[in-house]
Amino acid sequence: MKATDHSVTLQMDKIREDFPALNQLIHGLPLVYLDNAATTQKPLAVIEAIDGYYRNDNSNVHRGVHTLSQRATDAYEGARATIAEYIGAKSTSEVIFTRGTTDSINLVAASFGGTYLKAGDEVLVSEMEHHSNIVPWQLICNRVGATVRTIPVTDAGELDYPAFKASLSTKTKLVALTHVSNALGTINPVKDIITEAHAMGIPVLLDGAQAVPHGRVDVAELDVDFYCFSSHKLFGPTGFGVLYGKREFLEVMPPYQGGGDMIDVVDFAGTTFNDLPYKFEAGTPHIAGAIGMAAAIKYVNSIGFGFIQNQEAGLLHYATQQLTAIDGLRIIGEAKDKASVISFLIGSAHPYDVGTILDKFGIAVRTGHHCTQPLMKRFGIPGTVRASFTFYNTRAEIDRLEIAIRKAAAMLL
Repeated sequence: MKATDHSVTLQMDKIREDFPALNQLIHGLPLVYLDNAATTQKPLAVIEAIDGYYRNDNSNVHRGVHTLSQRATDAYEGARATIAEYIGAKSTSEVIFTRGTTDSINLVAASFGGTYLKAGDEVLVSEMEHHSNIVPWQLICNRVGATVRTIPVTDAGELDYPAFKASLSTKTKLVALTHVSNALGTINPVKDIITEAHAMGIPVLLDGAQAVPHGRVDVAELDVDFYCFSSHKLFGPTGFGVLYGKREFLEVMPPYQGGGDMIDVVDFAGTTFNDLPYKFEAGTPHIAGAIGMAAAIKYVNSIGFGFIQNQEAGLLHYATQQLTAIDGLRIIGEAKDKASVISFLIGSAHPYDVGTILDKFGIAVRTGHHCTQPLMKRFGIPGTVRASFTFYNTRAEIDRLEIAIRKAAAMLL
């Protein structure tokens, strides 16, 4: 074994020790967790940060003069600064805390859409979108008389770029696309998309839920107008997310919900609203969620995206090689630029049946339409089995996946 291989092995052993959920038996076998696109496991650093808040600093933030409130506020707003730096935001005032990617997109649809969309306008989405980047636009478009227009996807699972360019028009008031497909792993050419849209004065929203765990995202460099993502896809807690928005839009967009920190002065004669980012943060915030997400970001930074991207690229290549050698297995989505996701079918076997058998071998994968029913319809399939990898996964786990798939195929076909 080379010295570099040995050092990587030692690093992987340490990384896996950081994730307690990985070290358990499922049906008497060591867990192989390959459902990272649904949610990632949480490192001890995140668990301990949340535990520490509830044990020592539990208090509501802002406006409290006592010590616990001040400590909680410092941690909460410190988390906002950590997140802003992580995505390259110019100011913490452009970082809105939400319940997750879905909530972030709904906020933009209701507030931006309600302000800027009129009858006859169009919102441009793609066939590969998560339902959360389709339904909010349908709701607001139905309300104001606008239309959701769709960019097709190629047989390889890539965005049809010429069709995208042809779809842009004076009617287009927003382009809303996924940065990375949750179902296929396709990485879209978002920088080019933003440049094309901006050349026609059209703002762009990106669903970054599947992008932020896999590589560095710089919203300023992308020049994106809105960027949405979730904590739990990034090794942080559930129920917490982020909306990045350019100040020029956020300033003129009306509040999404009312109450709590979003107010300035409340009077029956009229209410005025708080400054950014608080104008969009109604109610008691998810303080532990913010603290946990900041801890997750610090953990990811300690691992480094160089290691993460090398590890995931190696896993994707190895898994593709091993799985395509299985008779009857068909990969859905073979884009040239992919994140570490493989969606597949085995002959005529139903994805649910395959996933159930894999679970008996201690392997966790996701089955179904992955909240992308229009995409499944485009490929003429009910759903897929999806294996999604991250930096704590190993080639040995892929070997177990391959063996289990072969056994499942023998049972079902």
